[in-house]
Amino acid sequence: MTTLLIIFTRYPIPGQAKTRLIPALGPDRAADLQRRMTRQTIDTAQQTPHPIQIQFCGGTIGQMFDWLGDYNYEPQGEGDLGDRMDRAFDQGFKSGHDRVVIIGTDCPGIDRTILNQAFTALESQDLVLGPAADGGYYLIGLRRRIPELFSSIAWSTEMVRAKTLEIAKDLNLTYALLPELSDIDRPEDLVHLPPAFGDI
Repeated sequence: MTTLLIIFTRYPIPGQAKTRLIPALGPDRAADLQRRMTRQTIDTAQQTPHPIQIQFCGGTIGQMFDWLGDYNYEPQGEGDLGDRMDRAFDQGFKSGHDRVVIIGTDCPGIDRTILNQAFTALESQDLVLGPAADGGYYLIGLRRRIPELFSSIAWSTEMVRAKTLEIAKDLNLTYALLPELSDIDRPEDLVHLPPAFGDI
């Protein structure tokens, strides 16, 4: 079985990155946090045996290469988050991968153990989710494309995970849940930043 780990990120343009943190950090510091969290996520992903693809928005492939180096880059394209994730899964499976996992760069608690657990779960489960403390999820993995999981979802709300699991149950999907972690999306989330990030 072949695997693919897709990382969703944004080119860190001040004023366009981590916008919900701008009231607390300002545009430059928010963009810097985006840079640092992306770098940490990639470093963690590299500790696993799974091939990495970086899907991005807000920049060009050249800018991404200059920022992060030599990786497999793919623009996320148009649409809401659900549209973009469904398209990423579709591309991954059409490329011949049997298990595909998508993560963002907002969750510094992700480690290689969790990533490996996700791929292991997909050996027997249709769906794996990493629950975020805010009601969303920091990781989603599938072993086939299931577009229904990404429709009729109110993204960036506390109901994302519950609605996703409701759809999964309606489709009679088997699923596994990983440990709950905290995303860093809003000013009140900054208390969950690891000490390695220092004083931002």
